[in-house]
Amino acid sequence: MGNSSSALPIKTVFKLSSPLPSWPPGEGFAKGTIDLGELEVCQITSFNKVWSATKGGPDNLGATFYEPEPVPEGFHLLGFYCQPNNKPLFGWALAAKETTNNGSSSVLTQPIDYTLIWSSTSRNIKGDGNGYLWLPTPPEGYKAAGIVVTNTPQKPSLDKVRCVRSDLTEPCEDETWVWGQKKEPSSDEANGFDVYSLRPTNRGMESPGVRIGTFTVRNGGSSTSAVTSTLACLKNGNPNKYSSMPNLEQVEALFRAYSPLIYFHPDEKFLPSSVNWYFDNGALLYRKGEELTQPVGIKIEHDGSNLPVGGANDGSFWLDLPVDKDAKEKVKKGDLSSAQVYLHPKPMLGSTFTDIGIWLFFPFNGPARAKVGPLDIPLGKIGEHIGDWEHLTLRVSNFNGELWLLYFSQHSKGQWVEASELEFGGGNKPVAYASLNGHALYRKPGTVMQGVGELGIRNDAAKSKFVMDTEKGFSVVAGEYLGSAIVEPTWLNYLRKWGPRIVYDSADELEKIQNALPGNVKLPSEILGEDGPTGPKLKRSWSGDEVI
Repeated sequence: MGNSSSALPIKTVFKLSSPLPSWPPGEGFAKGTIDLGELEVCQITSFNKVWSATKGGPDNLGATFYEPEPVPEGFHLLGFYCQPNNKPLFGWALAAKETTNNGSSSVLTQPIDYTLIWSSTSRNIKGDGNGYLWLPTPPEGYKAAGIVVTNTPQKPSLDKVRCVRSDLTEPCEDETWVWGQKKEPSSDEANGFDVYSLRPTNRGMESPGVRIGTFTVRNGGSSTSAVTSTLACLKNGNPNKYSSMPNLEQVEALFRAYSPLIYFHPDEKFLPSSVNWYFDNGALLYRKGEELTQPVGIKIEHDGSNLPVGGANDGSFWLDLPVDKDAKEKVKKGDLSSAQVYLHPKPMLGSTFTDIGIWLFFPFNGPARAKVGPLDIPLGKIGEHIGDWEHLTLRVSNFNGELWLLYFSQHSKGQWVEASELEFGGGNKPVAYASLNGHALYRKPGTVMQGVGELGIRNDAAKSKFVMDTEKGFSVVAGEYLGSAIVEPTWLNYLRKWGPRIVYDSADELEKIQNALPGNVKLPSEILGEDGPTGPKLKRSWSGDEVI
């Protein structure tokens, strides 16, 4: 959905396909502003262009710098906004106002000066006139939260932005590359200068850091930014820190509005199922040391009520497929008609956003395929494992309930994709594609290579008749901030392995695969054995931010 070079600077503004619904009533969710304690903030999504560069940055299409406006009465800007030109305008920046005057020092104050940290005049930058970037100088005891941009060499007005009292801030770090020559050096001589978006350094369910939507810069091609160390994010200091979070009814309404459509490859043989279907169709529980007295394992109850809960992933227990050959083959194929997604809403970025984790279960993960140059090489049983958990995550603004990002899990990492770059399959339902056999999730069809030296592992995704409309089968299985409104299923607190450890150490298996590889290409050691996967609660993203 990105713009072509003929549309530079950005001329297209992204809007979701359908208007936002009226959300069910609640406390502070989708009220337009959020109370952070001594500060109230609002999210500004309209902008006035200040300056554009037409080269450099993602796709070498430049970037545009904006002043967020209009600013509501009583609120103040904290910094300006910037985004690449290779996609429609879709962003936000916070404005803030003080909520109390308790006689102590003001929460917000004007900078005492500005420092010019970069201008286009000393470089051969192709752009819309000239641009100047100014770093506010805060008074002692305060932190600047963003950079100001002008198209003239005169310093900005001291009234343009506000600095924030230091005790109401959190440290921040570089996030996404926005513009510069970091990846694509060219002849426009913008060497060693790059722009990044900013985010809180510490992120997770309990982390109070609030993303402001501003940006930072790096000079001299360094891997860290001296400017970033002087800037800060906000902190949610509200004693009722979850007041802006959606209640259970609102979470369910959000998911119905944004429930993804998941397409599986037309050759996919190993589809998802519900956890209960897996248990009902013969999944077995094994305990270490009982191989002689209980060689076949214990049949698991429909609701998982006889699973061991709590404890630690100490290798004492694991799940496995049925022993009977026909039953095993049936379970490995899954059952799309029974498949559900399991939702875990959690606060993120100081409760200014809600992340809704969307977990789906596959009884079996199929074998991998390698690609070396023009050769496609089946890897036999390598890559197979039992009990495969995958997930997507919706990131929704608590200011208005709008979808901003969708996370696609891809093996041990993944990718955040802005709503402006998603495919939608009707209304505001984003589309995801699960890769053949491995079930990594991608935003578009095609082949993605997972490279290891000269060897790449194929991830093939395509649209087919196998599609999961997640709205038709979902349940909210956890939500710590919701308290007693959620009763977690027993299986969610089974903290051991959902499959046995598999080690492909037979000489025949390895020799067969290795002989098919050309020259000195060797299989990476990490795909020669598959540890039994753990459930959602043991993933780092359960309480933290997603891994990218």
